Amino acid sequence: MMSQQLNKARQYEEIHDALISPDQRPLYHLTPRSGWMNDPNGFCFYGGVYHMFYQYYPYASRWDSMHWGHAVSGDMLHWTALPAALAPDQEYDSYGCFSGSAVTLPDGKHLLMYTGVRRTPAEDGKYIVEQTQNLAVGDGIDYEKYEGNPVLTGEDLPPGCSTVDFRDPKMWRDSEGSFICAVGNRPADGSGQILLYRSSDGFDWTFWKILDENKKRFGRMWECPDFFELDGKHLLLVSPQDMLPDGFEYHNGNGTLCLIGRYEEKTGEFTELSDQAIDYGIDFYAPQTVLMPDGRRVMIGWLQNWDACTIRDPDEPWAGQMSMPRELRIREGRLYQAPLSEIRNMRTDPVRHECVISNEEISIDGVEGRTLELDIEIQPTDPAIIYHKFYLQFAVSDEYHTSLIYKPATGILQLDRKFSGSRRAIVHQRRCLVESEDRTKIHLHVFLDRYSCEVFVNDGKYVMSMNLYTDLSADRIRFGSDGSVRMNLEKYTLR
Repeated sequence: MMSQQLNKARQYEEIHDALISPDQRPLYHLTPRSGWMNDPNGFCFYGGVYHMFYQYYPYASRWDSMHWGHAVSGDMLHWTALPAALAPDQEYDSYGCFSGSAVTLPDGKHLLMYTGVRRTPAEDGKYIVEQTQNLAVGDGIDYEKYEGNPVLTGEDLPPGCSTVDFRDPKMWRDSEGSFICAVGNRPADGSGQILLYRSSDGFDWTFWKILDENKKRFGRMWECPDFFELDGKHLLLVSPQDMLPDGFEYHNGNGTLCLIGRYEEKTGEFTELSDQAIDYGIDFYAPQTVLMPDGRRVMIGWLQNWDACTIRDPDEPWAGQMSMPRELRIREGRLYQAPLSEIRNMRTDPVRHECVISNEEISIDGVEGRTLELDIEIQPTDPAIIYHKFYLQFAVSDEYHTSLIYKPATGILQLDRKFSGSRRAIVHQRRCLVESEDRTKIHLHVFLDRYSCEVFVNDGKYVMSMNLYTDLSADRIRFGSDGSVRMNLEKYTLR
């Protein structure tokens, strides 16, 4: 039987979703039906379509008591909203249904695992917080919470581990059909770690081992783990809190981390080989991946930064969006990302242009708008004379612009939205060190979608993501240089 809380959320979102015009939303990025969205949850292929659940508060454009929103898609670019899947309606999840994942059961039913959060008053006036792992079973639309919840509690943790930071289960099936689950946790040293649990049926879970330990290397708590095989290696994706910068590889605050290594399935041993940031821009967190039927591994993250949430006006009808889907590969021991191939089906109005820009700022006929794709190759006009700077400005009006700036002498690429119309003193700039054999040449693959920009650099060796809420009337695009550059450009409007 549907709870009163879930029924209320479904009625509210249906009414308020209808009040939001499609023109007020991105074209190919998923947004909440109403209110607030953060982490992707339960990203999977089930019943012939892709499912995306998400952290959700339908009643206001701010974080609050977490529900699970729900949408489906045939191509991960065009999404159809479904009714909210979970609401905080049980004692063990009364403070929120936090992040989790989904798998298909042998009988064809859909199994969700999520973190339930309970908060109870303490004698000192503070609160005791407990996080547990819980299950719900459904058919792709409606889900019923398991009567045996919670299935993992503090009693299932190794000694000294935190019950406050024990969350975000990611399930999968191993080669023998057993259910495996990776969960983020904090051990006694206050750092992060990823725990592995096993189950024969998806319902009765036991602790197996520690998959990997932070040991105070990358921030503190490791949130939102994902773990999968790719091109002969295994990747552990996590989102560390309270990171410190390491040159240009990581940024302060809440970031993303990819650990590439070897994994022995029978023993559960994971050996790290290398590490890198996943996204070098401002807004990207808590990614999840899905294995497509054709074998491609695709990732979507929350296109937002916890330290910059106030960029969105709280009076707006929705807040938060997902990134565009990205195909993942390993090349030369490194994670590469590429825009989902199906984006090509949205291309219209091609414009191709070759030109020389020398110490000036130009616009190009037919290159404007806020839902488009730009493929730009830059090199010096004369290889013996290095230009000092190239820049692209988009969402341009007489008042506003956002910039992408490249300086070949240092190899630094910078995103800058401080003139985008934001009235908040939040993170507005990020820099990425582009390492290549010839820094005078750079390939920028840029995607704009009304309220966001995602830049794939040098065939996806680096990615920089950012949202911006400049008025949509600001739709001009400018190019400029300090020095002489040759620019080859392809532009497509996306529809």
